[in-house]
Amino acid sequence: MVYKFRVILDTEEDIFRDIAILEDDSLEDLHNAIVNSFGFDGMEAASFYACDDQWTQLENEISLFDMGEEDSQSKTMASTPINSILDEEQTKIIYVYDFLNMWTFFVELAAMEEEEPGLAYPELLFSHGELPDYMPTKSFTAETISNDDIFGEFDDDYNDEDFDMFDGDESFEDFGYEDNWN
Repeated sequence: MVYKFRVILDTEEDIFRDIAILEDDSLEDLHNAIVNSFGFDGMEAASFYACDDQWTQLENEISLFDMGEEDSQSKTMASTPINSILDEEQTKIIYVYDFLNMWTFFVELAAMEEEEPGLAYPELLFSHGELPDYMPTKSFTAETISNDDIFGEFDDDYNDEDFDMFDGDESFEDFGYEDNWN
């Protein structure tokens, strides 16, 4: 059986790849297909994470390398067949590549089909969008966020006069604070 995946980069722009791979290939094979389809050099650490239907990451990590943890439940990509993690009922998994840049991908099983004779798997079926030079970060600067965005429904009606008690030469001792209060 061939599993067909859509691998979506977590960005505002639509950047995704469709990949076909054999169901009994390992997650390491899927990792390599993702790395190659997006043009990474493959020199960084990566992990797959189980998730629910709303893409909420669960604790189950399947890492590229053996992390040497004593937990007998830890898995590596090389020892985990794809069909042991994903099937008709569990179709989603999160993939993170390069933990310094945190390239995060949503990987969804889109179809399960019979293997076509003569084709080599894994196979890149479709490519949309170009990978940016670096993972975009979210900006929370004053220019991009108004006070309404920051406070929303919690915006109150305080004005500067409400804080006049701090304008004088009073010290914090006048407010009942001690030098070593903690």
